[in-house]
Amino acid sequence: MQMKRQAEIRWREEKYRVMFHSQKHYNAIRVAMREQQPYETIAVMIDDAIAQTPTSGSMRNAIQHMWGYFKKHVTSEQKAHYDELMTNEQYDDVCCYLRQLANDYNITYLQNSTILQEERH
Repeated sequence: MQMKRQAEIRWREEKYRVMFHSQKHYNAIRVAMREQQPYETIAVMIDDAIAQTPTSGSMRNAIQHMWGYFKKHVTSEQKAHYDELMTNEQYDDVCCYLRQLANDYNITYLQNSTILQEERH
């Protein structure tokens, strides 16, 4: 049971980072989690996903998923800033901005996400 819990925690922390790098790997890991694959299997799959070079599409998709946590709370100015960063495909800057918003709005799930803990500048 402990290994299952360990896999759940790791997946929760790495989910958006995996999605940022590869939607294909994200989908495969979701299936592996549903099938309750061993922690070691999940860990290898996560590490492999993170080793993938992100595409513009995978980065945009992950960021849009994270943005969903804020869209009902942000001001029009914050939304405009997000839209500008996304239009210019400044994905590292968007991640930094989302980290700031996660802290401002105390979104614990995103605060614990490794994708927003990475230094991007």
